[in-house]
Amino acid sequence: MSFRDVGWCWEGQGLDPGVDPSILGVGDGCRFFGLTRANYMFHPNTEFAMQHMAWLDEVTCDIAKWGYKDTEHGGSDHTVDARPERVKSEAALVSQLSLKYPNITGAFHDDMLGLARREGMTPEQYGEVYAAVKSANPNLKLWVVVYTHELSGPEWADFAPYMDVINLWIWRSEEVDRQAEGILRCQDVFPGKPIIMGAYLRDYTLRAPVPMDRVKIQWEGILRGVGEGSLAGYSILSGNLIDGQLEQATWIRDFIAANS
Repeated sequence: MSFRDVGWCWEGQGLDPGVDPSILGVGDGCRFFGLTRANYMFHPNTEFAMQHMAWLDEVTCDIAKWGYKDTEHGGSDHTVDARPERVKSEAALVSQLSLKYPNITGAFHDDMLGLARREGMTPEQYGEVYAAVKSANPNLKLWVVVYTHELSGPEWADFAPYMDVINLWIWRSEEVDRQAEGILRCQDVFPGKPIIMGAYLRDYTLRAPVPMDRVKIQWEGILRGVGEGSLAGYSILSGNLIDGQLEQATWIRDFIAANS
């Protein structure tokens, strides 16, 4: 399996602060990077969406659903519905869809710990979400986003039994030189679970593209991690950021190609 074969790209139109709407649609990020695996985000889990992504080898579908609400000034804000009952129902929906669209191999829970705390979700309730993921398709995997700065969270021991794949992220790009340390810590917190390393095109704390020196440091580390087996792959955020972070995206695309 080549380096390209363990790569995923986030697909979907998120409302990111300071980012103009992209000219690219769902699936175009994978096409740009030469990948065939997508983390489908921000849009409804519908048959139409799954038909649109049928050409991909694998798809995960988010279950903490993003949407929009009107503001008092006539605009709209991006919000996320992470109520336990909503997450559970989306998990069951994705499980059902996977029977008809076998390239769906996972359900994806973004910002899991922060949202679980916000909603007061208990491990028992999360066990119900996990069961819903498996309800129609026991082979479906539950992906959970985890940030390196969250790894000391005391809740993980209780939630970890209901997590199949860890999607690990470094929130501040200035800390990418500590990526290897974060992976080791993640292995300690979630022993035996596959880790997919997240890679941003944009640093949301800077409201700017990730500086190129940091991009290179992170990706050289990702390549080493995949080669050594500490990482099961990588996930790029995201297709809708390519045109605004074109230097970063182009370098990453060429790096993937050169090492595949």
